[in-house]
Amino acid sequence: MAVKYQCRHCKKELGELSQDVLDSVELGLNSLNEEELLDMVSYHENGDVMVRTICEDCQESLEENPHYHELDFFIH
Repeated sequence: MAVKYQCRHCKKELGELSQDVLDSVELGLNSLNEEELLDMVSYHENGDVMVRTICEDCQESLEENPHYHELDFFIH
């Protein structure tokens, strides 16, 4: 089983954790509400978990261009 982190905007792969057992508390997923979990986390048939987050470059773009928050997509 692996937990893969990917930027929700540019789709850049940010990292991967591979272990036999991963705890949601250790990963911080327990602090998300149900809506956030549905938006950020997906589970694959092979047992992998994909966590959609934001990379530093996209975060910087959002900070420099606050109007981007209004857009569904700002990177094409």
